[in-house]
Amino acid sequence: MSGGRDPGLQPERTRLAWRRTTLASTVVAVLAGRAAVHGGASAVGVVACALCCGLWLGFLLLAHRRIRRLAESAAPPALSPRHAAAAALCTVALAVCGAALVL
Repeated sequence: MSGGRDPGLQPERTRLAWRRTTLASTVVAVLAGRAAVHGGASAVGVVACALCCGLWLGFLLLAHRRIRRLAESAAPPALSPRHAAAAALCTVALAVCGAALVL
């Protein structure tokens, strides 16, 4: 193995990680929607489903922006703390919302 580092691999791994997380949040949103309408739609279920969809869209926009930035240059800028916090908040809130619908 060579001791040199290939700077092109890290952005690619990061893009793949963003895509995996986006896919996982899509699955959570779809399952939350399914759970919300299973057995009849209640007002609380519909609101929770709408919240899950909104959180999913927010994360999708953040992830798409980051993936695009990673593809633009060999040395992409660091993720800003504001965007990192927003992505983490969307992810955690989506998981909590999905879990609340399942239980």
